[in-house]
Amino acid sequence: MNHRMERFKPSLIFTSLILIGIACLSIYALTKYSGNGYIYVLFTIISTLLLYFGFRKDAIFFDTFIGVFLWLGFWLKLTVRVAFMDGEFHEAVGNFNGSSAEFDRALLVTSCAFFGLIVASMIRERFLFSYPKNILTENQQGLVRFYRNNRMILLISFVILIVTVAVTNAYFVIYQRGTIPLTILPYGLSGVYKWLLMFGLATLSAIMLKFEMELTNKPSYLAVMLSFVESLLSNISLLSRGMVLNVGALMYGMIRSMKLHEMEVKVRFILISMVVFIILFGSSVFAVNYMRASSFYDDTELLNDNSHLLKRTGHSTQPLFLDRWVGIEGVMAVSSYTKLGWGLWEKAWKESYSENETSFYDNNIITSPYIKTDKSVHHFISLPGVVAFCFYPGSFMFLFGSMFLVGIMASVIEMATFKLGGKNIILCSLLAQVIAFRFASFGYVPAQSYLLFGSIFLNIIIIFVADKLLIYYSNRKEMTSL
Repeated sequence: MNHRMERFKPSLIFTSLILIGIACLSIYALTKYSGNGYIYVLFTIISTLLLYFGFRKDAIFFDTFIGVFLWLGFWLKLTVRVAFMDGEFHEAVGNFNGSSAEFDRALLVTSCAFFGLIVASMIRERFLFSYPKNILTENQQGLVRFYRNNRMILLISFVILIVTVAVTNAYFVIYQRGTIPLTILPYGLSGVYKWLLMFGLATLSAIMLKFEMELTNKPSYLAVMLSFVESLLSNISLLSRGMVLNVGALMYGMIRSMKLHEMEVKVRFILISMVVFIILFGSSVFAVNYMRASSFYDDTELLNDNSHLLKRTGHSTQPLFLDRWVGIEGVMAVSSYTKLGWGLWEKAWKESYSENETSFYDNNIITSPYIKTDKSVHHFISLPGVVAFCFYPGSFMFLFGSMFLVGIMASVIEMATFKLGGKNIILCSLLAQVIAFRFASFGYVPAQSYLLFGSIFLNIIIIFVADKLLIYYSNRKEMTSL
């Protein structure tokens, strides 16, 4: 049986259950919270409002992903740890001593930052950009025609590309999370590998998903499964447990795209896709944790003890679901730091990349567990996140303004992606997620952020130019044949 995509909107019952859950958890945490209860209530209201803004009618994808990432990293993490873990945190919190005054200050800093993002979203909706109600015209005619005429060759080439990139990266260790590269490719090819593995190949998945939907007027099992396989192989090759990020963005973008294109979808398609994704995501997390545990041990006896490795793998998996998200610990550490000021802000921006050093945040703000690691083999860093980073000067007004600018800048990039990227809603979702995650995890070598944003704009420009060239070539060919 087919159902229009409106059936898959969060229903009133589902939304009510979420709000009831937030309310119940908040009430219980409030009884354990050592600071001012009104400040915790304010923090909860603004955090929930930020999350709501990401799913309201005129939300853009950046609203969605930054709301989810910050809600998980701040409200959910703090509330669960205060309610059930006596306010103890897994990550380092610097000079934060757990006093009521320091808890209150951290929550006020967070609330100020979230309010800046909310205001930016409201201004964007009113004056800058919102998605249309539907997209019924055909876009990217040059690329669509080229894809239609060469579909099987392109799909086979895509499979060969993702397998080749993943296998060669894993074997030669060109770019992996937490490790020092063992192979430096010439002519900047190492950077190409990094781009492909982070979101370049996922960009191709977004294009493939869009074209398959438009050619058949329905979602494609083949395209979805290929995007799953790409993310699985890329993340294992990266030693990354972030498969959920790109896949989640692609699938959410696909659902939004089907709505805007007024397409129908079978319930079975949604369920099968979800089951396959859960299986692959669980497998990727376990595989990467197992590889990390075996890679990061120096004790030969422990390496040969599979039972110990399995226990270590399980132990490293458990904190992921709550502590994986950068957030409240960074604000706790920074808001309790005694040397906040513009000098600290300037020094942070001058940080340069070094494979044999930890981060500025590790060396100056917190007592880092990574200081004594073998830096000739591993490259571990802690991240403060954009909220904590923008509070380095110690000014609430500056923090609000900075977060407002973050929201506006991200909106402009998403608008450019939509207009120049062929109105590809799936691509908009993917790149908005990349930007939101970058800001949520901000703080390491901030001056080099231009590399990420430059890569995103290059992505968009390549797609735009390729479409125009193919249209020009096709028109010339038709004129020649007359």
